[in-house]
Amino acid sequence: MHVNKPLTLLGGISPAEFMSTYWQRKPLLVRQAFPQFKALLSRSELFDLAQHNEVESRLVMGTNGGQRDWRMQRGPFKRRAIPKLTERDWTLLVQGVDLHDDRMAALMHQFRFIPDARLDDVMVSYASDGGGVGPHFDSYDVFLLQAHGQRRWRIGRQKDLSLVPEMPLKILAHFRPEQDWVLDPGDMLYLPPRYAHEGIAQGECMTYSVGFRVPQTGDLARELLVRLSEGAEDTAGGDLYKDASQAAVSHPAQVPQGLNEFARLALQKSLKDPKALQRALGEYLTEPKANVYFEMGDAPHQLKSVYLDRRSKMMYDAQHIFLNGESWRAAGKDAVLMRQLANQRCLSAEDLAKASADAVSLLLEWCDDGWLHAGA
Repeated sequence: MHVNKPLTLLGGISPAEFMSTYWQRKPLLVRQAFPQFKALLSRSELFDLAQHNEVESRLVMGTNGGQRDWRMQRGPFKRRAIPKLTERDWTLLVQGVDLHDDRMAALMHQFRFIPDARLDDVMVSYASDGGGVGPHFDSYDVFLLQAHGQRRWRIGRQKDLSLVPEMPLKILAHFRPEQDWVLDPGDMLYLPPRYAHEGIAQGECMTYSVGFRVPQTGDLARELLVRLSEGAEDTAGGDLYKDASQAAVSHPAQVPQGLNEFARLALQKSLKDPKALQRALGEYLTEPKANVYFEMGDAPHQLKSVYLDRRSKMMYDAQHIFLNGESWRAAGKDAVLMRQLANQRCLSAEDLAKASADAVSLLLEWCDDGWLHAGA
């Protein structure tokens, strides 16, 4: 992607300008970001997805009045459990639709001027007239694309983020909107993290939310330490704790200072190799979500072209290639080829002609795993 080329998607500005001016800073409303846009997923297709156990879905209902009485249920939902289309004030939210539909995955890939390490998923919100999830804020960036019908968005940058107590949803207690728009199909609104907003359907309405993952220090540290521990024995040498100089103690419950020091050194050794930390981070960032399963494929005898499965996550750093939570050391021409696959998510016959026998063998293995597919 040419990051300095203006995009209709961003209202005629370039990805470079968007990232330096708007990203995590201020909202951007783009009229006709997708001109003459038609919903990629029909209502019946969305309702069908919500019936599956492996698809995360929620049903939100609220009653208009001075204070909404919010209710929320988690799926899966049989069709009869979804309210009638003529009923007001309900919303069906289906998460990770890009994992189940190639069209939605292709939509999300149009936002790859932002690193894959930050892209999360596409959520589809279907609402009847008056439906919404109340005034709230998200901890992550989001692009809100109107797919069908109209939705009224009210937004505000407020410091008071206190919530209404004893609610099944995180509803802002004191929402103070500053701007107000009605979005039509193809219109899109970008909001930075913690920007207060409320969307209300005006008639039957469908909105696509392209969301981003936000690693938190505690979660990230825990995941990395677990992955680093898998190779800690090799890294740290597998040394055993020795305390030949330990004196007899009158306070047996006290942790010995020598053991504290041994623990500190063990952790220090496991973190000493920067490549180990990079490996752990890449594996964590490409780990498939818990509800993602790949079907074993039949690798062809000869690869003409290949493309990544829509659910596959592939990234790289200076020394490694990462795919679906696993890592490989890579260098030279094969590394260049694998990085191309990660960036473009496909390789042509001309590209594959440059691959070594080891690289082809690895690609065939990925085809067997269902992570990669052979093209015609």
